[in-house]
Amino acid sequence: MSVLTKEWRWLAFDTSTDVLSLAVARGDRVWAQTLPGGAQASSSLIPGVLAMLAEADMPLASLDAIVFGRGPGSFTGLRTACAVAQGLAFGANLPVLPVDTLLAVAEEARWTHRHSAALPADAPLTVLALLDARMDEVYSAAYHWQPVGGQDHGQWQQASALQVGAPEKIQMPEGGPVLLAGNAFAAYGERLPAGERCVALPTATALLRLAPALWAQGLALSADQAMPLYIRDKVANTTAEREAMKASAAIAKATVPT
Repeated sequence: MSVLTKEWRWLAFDTSTDVLSLAVARGDRVWAQTLPGGAQASSSLIPGVLAMLAEADMPLASLDAIVFGRGPGSFTGLRTACAVAQGLAFGANLPVLPVDTLLAVAEEARWTHRHSAALPADAPLTVLALLDARMDEVYSAAYHWQPVGGQDHGQWQQASALQVGAPEKIQMPEGGPVLLAGNAFAAYGERLPAGERCVALPTATALLRLAPALWAQGLALSADQAMPLYIRDKVANTTAEREAMKASAAIAKATVPT
């Protein structure tokens, strides 16, 4: 049976942002829930998972894998996701399927954009995924979607490396039109590159849509390899650094044409 036609059973969750996103899938049926994330994720994730599995009538051991957003994102959120993925996978003898959160942002934006805009089914799409990294920085990566046999079938290719840096230093990918997607627009506004924008988060349903192709690429891992993806080692700025960044941001805002 093809990985694209099998009735997959997945559990997916992402805690990399201020939102806790949960979903389970049994074939074409999907149960999804959004809860407060941040500090609350560590206490609500496991109860939420167990309640959703019970609602879907799927024992944990019946799953094919546990899919989780591995980062980049909130340090605490990523550690929470990895710890829960490891614990559940060890207990049920399941593999884990880590997914880059920026790829999930790109997939969520594609899904939203394709179903809200009158676009040809065979039109490719390039997404510049942007997540607020705090500390006056943004996580970014570009991805290219190439449809294969229809609007909702295709494959993603990474078009630029995962990076973290000041909003002004983000480079637009070369080529055709680019859709900017993520949660960085409210915080950084005109400091980000110009272009069409789509507010999007790395949702658990996006992880579910990505899972079959990632599984087919052999990216499932044993539970002990459920590790976070950090592209920045520093957790917080010093007081002096924060004051300097505020001053720089004020200067940048003052020089933006109105």
